[in-house]
Amino acid sequence: MDDNYQTYLNRAIRLILPETHRTQVQNIQESPKFHYDKDNGYQPTPFPGYTLISPPGEEDHLNAGLYGQLTQYQQKLLEGLGSEFFVPIPIDSFHLTLADLIWDGAYRHAQQSRPDFDQQLCQRITDTFEYCQFLTEGNPVRFHALGLMVMTRAIAVCLVPTDEAGYDRILKLRRYIYQNSSLIGLGIEQQYYFTPHVTLGYFGAVPSPAERQQFNEQIEALNQQWLELEPQEFLLKQVELRKFDDMTRYYREPDWPVLQL
Repeated sequence: MDDNYQTYLNRAIRLILPETHRTQVQNIQESPKFHYDKDNGYQPTPFPGYTLISPPGEEDHLNAGLYGQLTQYQQKLLEGLGSEFFVPIPIDSFHLTLADLIWDGAYRHAQQSRPDFDQQLCQRITDTFEYCQFLTEGNPVRFHALGLMVMTRAIAVCLVPTDEAGYDRILKLRRYIYQNSSLIGLGIEQQYYFTPHVTLGYFGAVPSPAERQQFNEQIEALNQQWLELEPQEFLLKQVELRKFDDMTRYYREPDWPVLQL
């Protein structure tokens, strides 16, 4: 289901183009992952589940420099778009998702159907990581932070692997996750193409037609600033099983599985 390397490169480049941004701004929707509280502004909506990600936020010392820059861009987005439209996420939750596992209604149903679901998932991911030790090379997979990407309900920085070999290592891991019968039996299924990115925030209220042009101009101005910088690198050294209750925190127990790359 995932793109080959060249196809992904072509798709990623299109994602940061002005014409793509203009189209996407016309299609943005309010994210259900946050809700508006009249006293406290936008607050995270309960949205529990599991995922396989890079170490998040300040735990990821390899990418501290990049995350510092992303925090500055996140603030510029907030200043340019306004807190009514853009809901920033904490730097502690910045991450690269390698494989979405299960979330929200599907996760709640799985818990109700299997009292030991969480333990079963953890064990089967452990078994999968042990099988995937052949992907360990002692070198991180390298990505370039390409530019701002407008999604239907969020804004992110699009990442591009610097070489095909590293990209293929990630695709092999994803195949072993999504084609694993023991995980399929728990309700794990692939629903998205691999589009590596770091989410900066989600959309709150949807801008009116009159506001969309200004909205797009703000995004384009910031994207142009990013493109004028020296290429920024993201390093992926390990993949971890993490749980989340909402989109602001990703946590794990000390004995949960980790795959070193």
